[in-house]
Amino acid sequence: MSSTDDGRIEDEQSPEYRGKTCVPPQNQTGLLSDDDKQNQVDNNHKKSTLFKFGKPGSKSAKFQRLAHEKDIHISSCNHTFRGSVHKVMCKKINWGSLQTMAKEWITNPMNMVLFIWIICVTISGAILFLVMTGMLNHALPKKSQRNAWFEVNNQILNALFTLMCLYQHPHRLYHLVLLLKWRPQDVSKLRKFYSKNGTFKPNEWAHMMVVVLLLNLNCFAQYALCGLNVGYKRSERPALGVALTISVAIGAPAVAGLYTVMSPLGKDYDSDNTSDEESQKRIESFEKRLSFSESEPKWSGGIFDFWDDISLAYLSLCCSFCVFGWNMERLGFGNMYVHMATFLLFCTAPFWIFTLAAINIDNEIVREGLGITGVFLCLFGLLYGGFWRIQMRKRFNLPPSSFCCGSPGVSDCALWLCCCWCSLAQEVRTGNKYDILKNKFYKKNEGEMGISPLPREGQEFNYGSTPSPSRYLQDYQTPNRMKEASSSRGNDSILEPPIPSSIHRDSR
Repeated sequence: MSSTDDGRIEDEQSPEYRGKTCVPPQNQTGLLSDDDKQNQVDNNHKKSTLFKFGKPGSKSAKFQRLAHEKDIHISSCNHTFRGSVHKVMCKKINWGSLQTMAKEWITNPMNMVLFIWIICVTISGAILFLVMTGMLNHALPKKSQRNAWFEVNNQILNALFTLMCLYQHPHRLYHLVLLLKWRPQDVSKLRKFYSKNGTFKPNEWAHMMVVVLLLNLNCFAQYALCGLNVGYKRSERPALGVALTISVAIGAPAVAGLYTVMSPLGKDYDSDNTSDEESQKRIESFEKRLSFSESEPKWSGGIFDFWDDISLAYLSLCCSFCVFGWNMERLGFGNMYVHMATFLLFCTAPFWIFTLAAINIDNEIVREGLGITGVFLCLFGLLYGGFWRIQMRKRFNLPPSSFCCGSPGVSDCALWLCCCWCSLAQEVRTGNKYDILKNKFYKKNEGEMGISPLPREGQEFNYGSTPSPSRYLQDYQTPNRMKEASSSRGNDSILEPPIPSSIHRDSR
């Protein structure tokens, strides 16, 4: 209970009291920690009780009360912007948590590749900046040397950013196709990428379309810039075209990021979880109809049991990218065509990009170095398969292997680098061995053989429709079926031989 300036008594649980009371935020543990929380509360209390004057019913008291309410509103606004920044700056950094997060982040193979890409971009960009500003004039006194260094680093940056766009473009085109279809299962996929917390947002289709179009525009602008850098020498390149493509290539993703944060996609709204509950009930019903889930699934055969399935062996050799994408979609790791295109680009694009980048470079050693770098990066494109092997092993609880450096993740990547076809065949055989539902492997019914099909979009796979000997045995042993069998045997129990005269008559 509390008393107001005009003598009224308010309940502390009432909404008016809660609206007038500024509750300090709770202390949260993490990378930052508070030191002077109590001092801040005391200062807020002093500010709230300062300059109280006048009688309760006077105009000055009413004015003071209105000013106090305005101050509370302004202080809440300051808390969201200036106050939050000040609070973060006054906290201490928890270096232990930061180090743990950094280790977890760098152990991810995709993050490791991204980190190497950032280092290369930083080094080439720094050298290009130093050459452009004249800071390397003492080290490179001749203009021809400076032009050579400028062109080399410019082509390296062009190749790195073009590769990044090539790797990202299949996913962005796939998201554009999902937006054009806009089916319920497509909406849930898109929300995971573009909506905060993956929940419903007002006018989400239009907002997502803006973001996806900007990201695709970024890729096309980078391709145009790559064409200008490769097709023209430095002295012949159109300055307007280069400036326009660079501006669009940099501005489009920046605007897309800001739009995602500032639009309803980056805000919290109340969502209806009925669809999620229905899907969960449907999955539970499937699990009841299936056999027991495999608690400790195993890889199907060893890594060198490549020829156990002859047809699969030849498919893995001749159509590696197609088989890989098909297996990833079947296991629930995304769209088949996106995986096919991405894996193909990882294994071929670096060679072509770095070879084209070396065309306009006069130094023979640098040109050979760029070509070797492209081949080297193509070989490391096989790590894409190693990354998804790690995800498959973790999701389905498959047994790890620690033959390389004592690390399961490094061992999975080493398997793909040393024998990619053997690893792919083993993963496909393992997928054929089990039924797959909701990130779990289930034992197949007896009599099921062959490659399990992909779930078609918009349909539900009926596990009960799979024929098996036990199912036919149960159908045969039902009471109705037993009665039909006994009646049929009763009718056929008395057999009469044909009359000889009729046989002779028929033969005539």
